[in-house]
Parts: sequence; structure tokens; C-alpha cells
Amino acid sequence: KMCGINGIISLGEKEKRQLCLEKMNIKLKHRGPDDDGTFSDDYISLGQTRLSIIDLSSAGHQPMHSEDGNYSIVFNGEIYNYLEVKKYLVDQNFPIHFKTKTDTEVLLYAFIYLKEKCLELLNGMFAFCIYNHQTKDVFIARDRLGIKPLYYAFDSTKFVFSSETRSILESKLFNFNLDTNSLVDYIRYQTVHAPNTIIEQIKMLPTGHYVTLNVKNINPVFTEYWSITKNRKINNNITYIQAKEITREKLSQSVKRRLVADVPFGAFLSGGIDSSAIVALMSKENNAQVNTFSVTFEEEEFSEAPYARMIAEKYQTKHTEIKLSANDFLKEVPNALSAMDHPSGDGPNTYVVSKATKNAGITMALSGLGGDEIFAGYDVFKSAFSFKKNNWIKNIPTPIRKTLAKFYLMQKQGVQAEKIAEILGSNDFSLATFYASSRKMFVEDKVKKIISFPIHQENFIEKLFNSNLKNFNSTHELISQISFAEISTYMQNVLLRDTDQMSMAVALEVRVPFLDYELVEFVTGLNDDIKFPHTPKKLLVDSLGDLLPSEIVNRPKMGFTFPWKNWLKNEMKEFAEHHIEQLGKRNQFNELEIKLLWKKFLNDDSSVTWSRIWYLLVLNNWLEQNNLN
Repeated sequence: KMCGINGIISLGEKEKRQLCLEKMNIKLKHRGPDDDGTFSDDYISLGQTRLSIIDLSSAGHQPMHSEDGNYSIVFNGEIYNYLEVKKYLVDQNFPIHFKTKTDTEVLLYAFIYLKEKCLELLNGMFAFCIYNHQTKDVFIARDRLGIKPLYYAFDSTKFVFSSETRSILESKLFNFNLDTNSLVDYIRYQTVHAPNTIIEQIKMLPTGHYVTLNVKNINPVFTEYWSITKNRKINNNITYIQAKEITREKLSQSVKRRLVADVPFGAFLSGGIDSSAIVALMSKENNAQVNTFSVTFEEEEFSEAPYARMIAEKYQTKHTEIKLSANDFLKEVPNALSAMDHPSGDGPNTYVVSKATKNAGITMALSGLGGDEIFAGYDVFKSAFSFKKNNWIKNIPTPIRKTLAKFYLMQKQGVQAEKIAEILGSNDFSLATFYASSRKMFVEDKVKKIISFPIHQENFIEKLFNSNLKNFNSTHELISQISFAEISTYMQNVLLRDTDQMSMAVALEVRVPFLDYELVEFVTGLNDDIKFPHTPKKLLVDSLGDLLPSEIVNRPKMGFTFPWKNWLKNEMKEFAEHHIEQLGKRNQFNELEIKLLWKKFLNDDSSVTWSRIWYLLVLNNWLEQNNLN
């Protein structure tokens, strides 16, 4: 059930609370246009909007109640192995009479009889809330890798949760304001890392966590039930041949699980290794012809269409090329921006692809997201090894390193040079500072100039990295450390969040086979020598054998980038100048510095690329849309 879910827990004022919840539900209608429902008693109101994927009948209506009326559930997501879980419950002889063919009902009874232990059985993407009418206990959980979002806000008298921040803002139950610490995080990393959001009162339930509370006493208790560092399956004695076989088997199993649907479905096919791998395995696991979609561009030199076609022909898919001109894309930018639930430097691409796929009659699509993070597809994996090789630099006294960094910057210009200088001159010259700098939009000196107040809080990524280093063997697991960092930061807080909000904006469900937790646990537990990307994503490619043509594996990495630079200087200039001006006027920002960035961008200064302007415009646009100062 791809959906939106909402809830308000507070004593008394049932009518007012119900009214408030209905407003929140309306705000989530795009996520679930097929059905909606609410439930209220003296303590709690629950709401849901539904996009039907499994069991399209009215039997899937939510909130769903147990047969005895003691429990109610609202659920967003899919439990891919729900039939196995159902069989397990039946085999245990629990007195259950299943009335529907939904995974929602299976989830409800799994919780009733197994409580929080049910989470260990679930393979899927989910955020759900279950209410016990007798004890007045509330249980809320989120999936292991954070594919589905869940936000909340609370004080001593009320607790509110939802699939989107905008729905909580719509509740008007708190005095919302901008979180200055989160603002610093955003300026550094083009996103705000969970559990924080850009709004001080709204938090995100961390991945692999559940929260319990009683409606009579708003005192939420948060518990972690899964984490990538503690749950990965460390296997030092495995051979390369075994690693390939197990990877292939787990990925095939993952794709197979994600083909359960009662609606037309397909796959995004860019012609890269990840999406091609998914399509190849879909064709193997599925008797029916696979629907594939690729977005192609008029500008031939950027077009990945020939590679996508090659895979489509090899697997005889029903292939749709969605031809876009830069202008078509430009027209969609305002829609993509208004679909944005939380400011982010990424997203419009996903919106355009999702909308085109939905318009082609598809309600569910598989995506290759996650392949780069798990199989070492990004440049940062290799540069981490170079950094480690140069670890002797650490022995140079810090003042000398800082001087060298200044000299280096006098010789070189541009974003990359600034990052190298920052790492060279850092106080501890550690892997944590190296990784944190690699993901930054602006180096710290620039961040301090952009922000008008003194920065005191720790760097989120450095803190996260340092606190998790103890969980890795630093000699053989550099790749797993970088995988952990990529998954826990950019992937969960930018890619997954954007994929969710941009696809749900057009009521399309996206499934991500690379993020099956069993596959992630296995691959992140392997040593570096098995995963090292001597060739692109070597372990993944080798495990697929002859499923991928060599042209796909050895093709140059292109990744189409739209002519953003030209747009911001021409067609979007008015939009850009308005938001630069308004952002500068906000008292959290240094107006002169913001204007200077814009001027440098217009003058083609290599230290201010279009993406470093774009994410500032997005921030101001979002704050304006949501009336936040």
C-alpha cells in the first residue's frame, strides 16, 4: 500500500482533532488517490490515503481493525514476503481468521501476536502505526534502510506523525520555526540529516527504529532494532567464487520478491550497470514481458538511449523512450519544486521520470538506486584508498599542514582544490574529515561566511563516521566504511527521500531491489579485496555473468546533466534573482556573501557551480511556500 499516513495523539477535543487530521489527510491526497479513511476515539486520530498495489478491493481500506476490534493500523509501504509471514503465523496455530489478501492484515496480526519481534520477520519498505485500544499503547516503526519516511512532532500534551513534513505543518498544532542547526547542515550538505529536519519542531524517525508511547502519557521511547553496522554478516573466509554466487542469488531473490503486484509495473532503464542488472533479473524471474522506460534527450551526445535500447532488445522488453527536450524539462521544474516535501539539492530529474512513467500507465516501477553505494560505484571509494595511502601526512605538524593548504590554494582554484586544502589543513587529518569534505557543497570557511551567526554544532557526518568506526575492521573494510557513510548520509537523506516524495507526488510506487536488507547485510560484511572496483562495480558485474553485455559494463560514465547553468542565467534568471535576494534578506544569512556567490556564478567562477546556487534557491523557495521565516 503506497500511501500517506497521519496520526494525532492527544487527550480530549475529539472533534477538533478529527478536523485537524482531515486537513492533514487532504495534504497527502497525491500519495494515495485511490481511497482514504480516518478513525478517532477519545485519545487518538489516525488517517490514511491509499494507492492500491496489492489486493485492489475495498478490503484493503485503512485504518484497518483487528477482528476483535482491539487493534487498529495505518500502514505505508509494502511487505514483500507477507505470504511467508502469513504462513508462519498460520503454522504457529495463532487463532487468526484472515479476511483479506492484503499485506496490511498480515502485518497487523504479526504485531498482535509477536509484538516488536514481528519486525525481524519483515522484508519490505514500511512505516506504520498500530494502536491497542485496551492498553492505549501506540507502536510506530520504520523500515531498516529508510525507504519510506516518517516524521513526527510532540510536546507534553500531544504527539503528531505523518509521511510528510508538510502535512504536520498543515496541522498547525505547534508554533513551527526554522532550525538554525539544521540550516548549517543544509548549507554544508544540500540536505538535513535525520533525525533532524529544517524545522525545529519536526523530526524524522531514524531508519531501523521504532517508537512506543501511551496515549495517557506522552513520553515516547525510541528503540533501534536494526543497523547496518551491527547487523551486517561479517564473513572473512569466503572465496570470490562463493561471494559471486551468493550475491547473484540474493539479488535475484530480491528482484523476485519485488515483482508481487496487482497493477501494471515496469522498470527505469538508463542503460547503466545498475538498472540493466535489475531489468536482466526481472526478465529471468518474470514470464510476462517487462515494461521498461528510459528518458532520452534531443541532445544526442548526452543520450544514453543506445545503451538502454541494447538491454531492451536483449531481454525483449516493451520499451518506451520518453523523449524530452531541455524545454519540456524546464516546464516541469515548478511542479517538481512544489512537490518537494523537504528542501533538497536534488530531485527534479526523479520527478520528470516518475511523471512520464505514470503517464504511460504504470503504477509501480523498479529502480537501480543503491547499486553504487553497496558495490563501490562512486569515485569516493577509490579516493578513500588514495587518502589512506597518504596517511603519513598526518605526522606533519598541523600548523605546517595548514600553511601548505594555503599555498596549495594560491596555485589551484575551484571546488575540488578547496576541498583538498580543507582536508590537508584539518586538525586531525582523519578518514572522517576526508569523507565529510568529499560530500560538502561548500568548505567550512565558505559556510561560515554564508551563515550570519556563529556555528557551534559538530559536523553531522564527522560525528556519525567517528562513532561508527569501532564497528569496522579498519584494515580490510575501508569499502564497507564508505558504503556505510554513503548509505547513512547521501542515500538516505537525499536520494531515498527525493525518490519517495517525487514519485509519490504523481502516485507512482518505486521499489529498490539493491536495498533488500539481506543483500545489504551480506555485501557490507565482505572484505575489501572481494569488492574492490578494479573495473566498475566488479563484484556485481561478475556475479551476473553473461547477463550484461560488455558494452554496458565498459561504457564511459556519462550521466546526463541538463543545461542548468544556461537556464539559471537565462530562462530562470528572474526566479533565481528573486530567491537570491530574498534569501540574503533572511537574518540567518549574510546578504553580501549570498550576492557575491551569485555574481561569481554569473562570471563563470569555477568555485561556484550551478548546483551550489540551485540548492540555495530551492531552500528559499521551500521556506516561502511553507511560510517559514
